[in-house]
Amino acid sequence: MTDPTRRTAGPSPSGGPGPEPGWDQAWAEALDALELDVTAAEQMLTMDHIADDPPRDPWAPPAGLGPLPLALADRARAVLDRQLEVGRRLAEAADLSRRHSRAAQALRSAPPAAPVYLDTPA
Repeated sequence: MTDPTRRTAGPSPSGGPGPEPGWDQAWAEALDALELDVTAAEQMLTMDHIADDPPRDPWAPPAGLGPLPLALADRARAVLDRQLEVGRRLAEAADLSRRHSRAAQALRSAPPAAPVYLDTPA
């Protein structure tokens, strides 16, 4: 298994070609797309509702990215940490929503209470 944070500059030690031109830029753009998705999810959690916009297609890494450049490793870890935190918060929000839904359903399905006492003039 290769280390995705290992960066090679120029030819590899074996004399083969190095990464494709624009390799760093392609990774930076891929991380930009991930950060936009995480930011949108964070905003939805902050607003306590899901946006009216239809969900975007799931992120998929561009073909032929190659290993993550070492210079972007910290940024990639930060994005991952944000994704994990948003996932945790989304799970909590979903659980809370289910509990609220069950409580509201229980109130709706309860029959009206019959009066126990009747006030009459003396």
